[in-house]
Amino acid sequence: MPISCHIQFVTALEKTKILVKLSPDDVCVAADGIKIDCGLNIRHVNVEPGIVLLETAPIALSQNYELEIPGVGKHRVDLGPLLDELYSEKPLGATFESGKTIFRVFAPRAKKIVLALFDKVDLKKIRRVPMRCDEDGVWEVSIVGDLAGAHYGYEVVGPGEYAEHVPPVPFVADPYAKAVSSKNDYLHESKSIIVKTDHYDWQGDTPLQVPPEDLIIYEAHVRDMTMHPSSGVRNKGTYAGFVEKGGLGGFSHICELGVNAVELLPCQHFAKIEPPYHKETGRTRNSWNPYVRNHWGYMTSHFFAPEPYYAEGGHMRAGEIIGASGEQIREFKDMVKALHQAGIAVIMDVVYNHVSNYDLNPLKYLDKTYYFRLNDAQAFLTESGCGNDFKTERKMARRLIVDSVKYWLEEFHIDGLRFDLAAMLDWVTIEQITLAARKINPDVTLIAEPWGGGKYDLASFSERGWLAWNDLFRNGVKGRDPVSAKGLIFGHYYGSDNWDSSRFYVRGSRRVDGGPFEHAHHSLNYLESHDGYTLGDFIRIGMGAVRRDEPVVDLLSNAKLTDEQLRFNKFSALFLLTSQGVVMLHQGQEFARSKVIAESSAQDPHAGRLDHDSYEKDNETNWLNFAHKELNRELFDYYRGLISLRKRFAALRKIDGDKIVFLHSHVAMTIGFHLPKEASGDAVDLVVLLNANRHESANFELPHGVWRKVVDADRAGIAPFGENLQGAVVTPPGSGLVLICPANS
Repeated sequence: MPISCHIQFVTALEKTKILVKLSPDDVCVAADGIKIDCGLNIRHVNVEPGIVLLETAPIALSQNYELEIPGVGKHRVDLGPLLDELYSEKPLGATFESGKTIFRVFAPRAKKIVLALFDKVDLKKIRRVPMRCDEDGVWEVSIVGDLAGAHYGYEVVGPGEYAEHVPPVPFVADPYAKAVSSKNDYLHESKSIIVKTDHYDWQGDTPLQVPPEDLIIYEAHVRDMTMHPSSGVRNKGTYAGFVEKGGLGGFSHICELGVNAVELLPCQHFAKIEPPYHKETGRTRNSWNPYVRNHWGYMTSHFFAPEPYYAEGGHMRAGEIIGASGEQIREFKDMVKALHQAGIAVIMDVVYNHVSNYDLNPLKYLDKTYYFRLNDAQAFLTESGCGNDFKTERKMARRLIVDSVKYWLEEFHIDGLRFDLAAMLDWVTIEQITLAARKINPDVTLIAEPWGGGKYDLASFSERGWLAWNDLFRNGVKGRDPVSAKGLIFGHYYGSDNWDSSRFYVRGSRRVDGGPFEHAHHSLNYLESHDGYTLGDFIRIGMGAVRRDEPVVDLLSNAKLTDEQLRFNKFSALFLLTSQGVVMLHQGQEFARSKVIAESSAQDPHAGRLDHDSYEKDNETNWLNFAHKELNRELFDYYRGLISLRKRFAALRKIDGDKIVFLHSHVAMTIGFHLPKEASGDAVDLVVLLNANRHESANFELPHGVWRKVVDADRAGIAPFGENLQGAVVTPPGSGLVLICPANS
């Protein structure tokens, strides 16, 4: 036997069959002496070159095993194939059946689970009830009576050996809990709340069923929209405040702008507090975040429960408990209902590719090996960038995701979901989400962030009927970097772009034009999102008004757009809102919000600089200052006018790209196109003229007819203005026009 012989892997093929793969492939080992620890009896050994096949006594999933071959070495037995086959259709969580409260939780490798019940007053443990496990890994117990309102958790005894690396805890919450109370510290010690959700009066509310091509989405953070004093909202930072009427922020602002959908940054219960900065905790050392906060919410803790921090009474007082009343469920529903009454659809940003890597997330303690992608040393994989990639391909992990999606659609009437780092979800899970969601709402909006974990795939989401964030449009029109990789709005071509790329973006980045999307309405076009610099700051840096490595000296002067900055922002808005595909704006984009890092107790050495990653700041860095809206009212009105125009004329959002007639100009960096009424069903023809050249005016020959402006460099809307135009028209540098013609004869 060669000295270099080693064990490649050891896998349990069946409950009584284990495969050992050796290297090199032609090596043979002696059958004698092979053993497996923990008393697993080997009944038969079959040795072949490079392979050993063992027949054993039945394998216990609750046990970790290690195989040893004398003279070769030891290796952990991978129980993955056995876990992959487990599945149950039983209702999970706390349910009510025939006068009983039933508790069920899936934890196939646990050795013991005890249900812990708590009273409603001080949340002290009042009862412990052992649970029993069925053959599919579901632990369950039934208790006579209706326990609605009580709190509960699970005491879990798991395998615990062989580098599980999860310290034991007294109890964990139920991953299927519909509401959760949690303590304000980085562990987020949580208790599940037994709730009944069938008493809410929806007053006839249903999802709005907005066709995707008609969507104009506003990406917003519940708290940011009303927290700044300028918002004029009483219930600041809450679900109720988001839809409170009469203020300047939140609901009033969104309605004034005229969008027909909001995309809410994560509202599933998440880990808001990160570990103490540069202090040893015995679990995770926070070397990255002096704010010790996770403000955006991309650290999900509970997939079914609304975040209580945004409910009435939500706060961050250290060590205190929030969410114990469960009222966050009603308040979230109130918000959705109010938005629907205003004709605004609700899309929710959800995170299923990973969970929080520092809190007491129940999935890590119920069964780390089952629910997460691990390396050979049983450590969490980090392709998500967050230290624990969710194993979506496991059947019961997949079921949890699909059940969560169904629950939010059915229980909260949301109109759609945006999936964070969606490329990390396996395709079977994606397809099951699609089927389940469309069964509930055939018009549901499903949006992918089509990258993550080293993968990038816009086309495959389009093939499944999903919308996807179109970074090709973002980078081509705006640029990837405001200094080294500028786009069309600066008079540059990004990367391999050229004049034809402009046509490609205008048509919706369709596959027939060489793009990734089967249909233009699968392309979610955007120039700003929560990630990266705001569009306003991208332009400030790109024009040299601010250096990204230097602090802003005068906040007011920085916020107020210069005439040239205003032209850049208007041109960007015009390109975005006249292109085929779905439009998304980010909060504050419509008045060129600047994210300057605010002075705070965190003593951020970068305070005063423009922020491109403000995920951790629950302060004026992120809160929308509506006084700045008034500073840049002209830009806001321009966006509002373009939104009205897009909503009025179908040609701007759902014309067949092949029917778009492109107009020629001899000036570089220009694009013009004619949208015939015969192709759109509108009562008028439209022409859009875009001149990205920063130095020369562009002369466009107009189609036959008498034309009038509805958009120029100064104003935008649906009412024609100015003189009649025929023959040719001049478009000044860095600006655009939209013209209408009632008849073409």
